[in-house]
Amino acid sequence: MSEYDHEPVRGLPGALPEDEHIIWQSAPDWKHMVVSALHIRLSVLYFGLIVIWAVSRGDWNTAIAVALLGTVVTAMFTLFAWGVSRTTVYTLTNKRVVLRIGVALNKCINLPLGEIESANLKMLTDGHGNIVLALKGMPRLGYIMLWPHVRSLRFVRPQPMLRAIPNAGNVAAMLFRATQNVQAIAPLEAPQARSRDIPLMGVPA
Repeated sequence: MSEYDHEPVRGLPGALPEDEHIIWQSAPDWKHMVVSALHIRLSVLYFGLIVIWAVSRGDWNTAIAVALLGTVVTAMFTLFAWGVSRTTVYTLTNKRVVLRIGVALNKCINLPLGEIESANLKMLTDGHGNIVLALKGMPRLGYIMLWPHVRSLRFVRPQPMLRAIPNAGNVAAMLFRATQNVQAIAPLEAPQARSRDIPLMGVPA
């Protein structure tokens, strides 16, 4: 028995109303999560440089200690990303986006499509990507409560994210169509650059 056995519908806090249906459901890919959200490459580089510096000085005790510490940190990041992937469910319905998140304490966050002000897609690799949601006048969501499902360093006005999802381009298209059925939105165009956010839509001024 798991803590999610009580869910009437997987990933949702309650049964769906008759006029609501699920369009898409998925979870983050832990391999892309550990790279894009936890920046494990920077951690490995950081510890690697310290090890190289210690070896160059002939300080083998420090080199071994840092190497062991780096291994532990890397393992912890990887385990956390795996746990996030196992416990997270992202759901898109014809009325809302639902984030079921939390490794230790699970919670469901409902984001009505009518409250989405804009959305941006950032492609990663292998078709995976992040979708960032900017909201209108909803009560402010806590950055700590959302992390790591939140845009980095946006503390004042946190922006929820669907992180490291597969087939991100297709999901972005489904999100656009579903939101378009709820409110007037305008598609936005931008160069298809992997290193940049690609604006998907925005509410016309």
